[in-house]
Amino acid sequence: MDKQKKAIWGWALYDWGNSAFATTVMAGFFPVFFKQFWSVGADVNESTAMLGFGNSAASLLVALMAPVLGAIADRGSAKKKFLTFFAYLGVLMTGGLFFVGQGQWQWAIFLYVMGVIGFSGGNIFYDSLLPGVAGEKKLDSVSSFGFALGYLGGGLLFLINVLMTLMPAKFGLPDAAAAVRFSFLTVALWWGLFTLFTLFWVPEPVGTGEAKGPGVIAEGLRRFIRTLGQLRQMKTVLLFLIAYWFYIDGVDTIIRMAVDYGMSLGFASNDLIVALLIVQFVGFPFALLFGWLGQNWGVKKSIYLTLFIYIGVTLYATFLTRKIEFYLLAVAIATVQGGVQALSRSWYARMIPEKRAAEFYGFYNMLGKFAAIIGPALMGVVGLTARRLLMPPSPTEMQMQAVGQLATRWSMASVVVLFAIGMVLLYFVDEEKGKKEAAELPL
Repeated sequence: MDKQKKAIWGWALYDWGNSAFATTVMAGFFPVFFKQFWSVGADVNESTAMLGFGNSAASLLVALMAPVLGAIADRGSAKKKFLTFFAYLGVLMTGGLFFVGQGQWQWAIFLYVMGVIGFSGGNIFYDSLLPGVAGEKKLDSVSSFGFALGYLGGGLLFLINVLMTLMPAKFGLPDAAAAVRFSFLTVALWWGLFTLFTLFWVPEPVGTGEAKGPGVIAEGLRRFIRTLGQLRQMKTVLLFLIAYWFYIDGVDTIIRMAVDYGMSLGFASNDLIVALLIVQFVGFPFALLFGWLGQNWGVKKSIYLTLFIYIGVTLYATFLTRKIEFYLLAVAIATVQGGVQALSRSWYARMIPEKRAAEFYGFYNMLGKFAAIIGPALMGVVGLTARRLLMPPSPTEMQMQAVGQLATRWSMASVVVLFAIGMVLLYFVDEEKGKKEAAELPL
């Protein structure tokens, strides 16, 4: 295996490893286990509120520190050092969940929030390694390859973890609760092991200078402020980031609200886990397909295709009535979820200075953290307004249920607006102009 192929595999295997946290912990087991095990004997409203505050604080912290950390990492050739710190912070915190006993919800929140910080912080520096690993010609295919391996790796471990909870005795475990706790330990080991390939196989890109000693933070802040001012000169990147914010807000809203939407329509939690597994395994080949499309058909056109499909998926979701339709929805989402994320990441890489990649990916990930702000609020406003407009005076219980479901469907349809705004703004993004602006930017 030549050096570049080895570096590409090493880079992509980080996604294979850390995606287990996103699937098993964040999307799969933690939300349910938190309610049913760690919050036993506690005030559920208090514990849920504190979990919400913890999540928000983690997201805000990562969003605010991302560009500054990126500037420091670029200056001192320290991308892999920061990746190591955040990745193994996440690994240790996730493994720690195994030791949290029933009713100890405060410890569960602390370890989970710190795990989210490790996961999100690590992704900033993982993304920033992409330009150096892939080179301009392979940006789209390599970015998509990372997402594809993430779907497959995260999906495989999640499948094993689900089987452990359904058949704990076959895995030598006393019950489902023990299986879930052991699952957190398997995620930590999986994530920690595959991160080693990234650390050993991916070379550290050369930075823009040296950053050492106590002045490193001040230097990072100075460069962050300077870049904020320079973004006015980089109108193409700024326009792309605004477009990305709108359409990725739509994508994240669909991801985050799908479970709540399915449950509000009467689907069981097992149906939702099956749907999540479908997304993982269908997402693998389609992420690779969109990487090929971006490379051979054009990135901008391929992103447009994913957004058109998302609009169709969103509208289709408003008519769901049967379980099979919910599964078909999961398949449809899986065809484009990896594609839109991978191609957005690789297209952005073309329009930023390679030697300041961590800094600029800090801004990119900052917007990612602030995504899914407009969407859920829009759904809430549309849903409440629809209920007020459609609810008859003195409604029967059946009428209330019918109006409630119709309002929920209208609220889901409103997400189309975010995709539409993103597509309109994306039309004016000129890649060649973006490259020229990046080339003229001083290091």
